[in-house]
Amino acid sequence: MLFGKLLPKDGNFFELFNEHGKYIAEGARSFMSMLQYYSTNDLREKYASEVDAAERGADKVTAEVNRLLHRTFITPLDREQIHGLINSMDDILDLLQDSSEVMALYDVRHVTEDVLRLGEISVKCCERVQHAVSLLPRLNNAEVAEAAIKTCEEIDRLESDADRVMRSAMSRLFREEEDVRELIKLKAIYEHLETISDRCEDVANLIEGIVLENS
Repeated sequence: MLFGKLLPKDGNFFELFNEHGKYIAEGARSFMSMLQYYSTNDLREKYASEVDAAERGADKVTAEVNRLLHRTFITPLDREQIHGLINSMDDILDLLQDSSEVMALYDVRHVTEDVLRLGEISVKCCERVQHAVSLLPRLNNAEVAEAAIKTCEEIDRLESDADRVMRSAMSRLFREEEDVRELIKLKAIYEHLETISDRCEDVANLIEGIVLENS
């Protein structure tokens, strides 16, 4: 690929994207820790609070990006791309927080291996999103642009992994779970966790489009 078209320089947007990406990765890791220590009330609440804090921090960044869009005459990317990217990133943390809240609201008493596996995939997806976003300021470098595309492809593969885990988990749930209430709870949680990887894939698709349009 040839990457001859240079992106205009505007560090504020890229710095804000990077800050949001860090919140995504931190929120995902805290969510995974919550799952791993779910049976310990104090730790569960501690990590759930960290997810909430990451979501609030990311909301502030999203608001600042949208304010900056109104104040900036020349932007480093197309305005619609900036708006779509930051809001898609924000959707990821919203889902992490929603998943944490659903588990509390549904009074989930234990975490299954399938929940843990979906959580692990979610963390990997979120960390890949952070990495892809961190490359945006240097897309004029062909090697960096190629690395961004490869990272987006990794996110696509992880999303496919989450789909497979989800299908397997649902099959096992309906075959083995005799408690209808528990089945309903776990079904909702599996769906929330699988959707996290979907939202990460949305971000990956937007970044792929940015790379290709500026090549």
